[in-house]
Amino acid sequence: MDYLVKAIRKLKPNSEFVFSNNDYSTIQWFILEGEAPTQAEIDAAIKQVKADEVAKAEARATQKAALLNRLGITEEEAKLFLA
Repeated sequence: MDYLVKAIRKLKPNSEFVFSNNDYSTIQWFILEGEAPTQAEIDAAIKQVKADEVAKAEARATQKAALLNRLGITEEEAKLFLA
């Protein structure tokens, strides 16, 4: 999913909208509770969405490493089970 969409969903989860060319200025709102988010609010939300994705990936990698360690196997060995 596009970061503009993710940012809008973060700020206005019940909204319905369309846009073109990933351009904030082209957003057309069909359903919007309250005021439309500003470009600055969208930009901040995009940064937060990206930071959340990085944190989620890091947590997943940590959990994966811990599981492999508990099992006493390497990642390559684990892949053999899935092949």
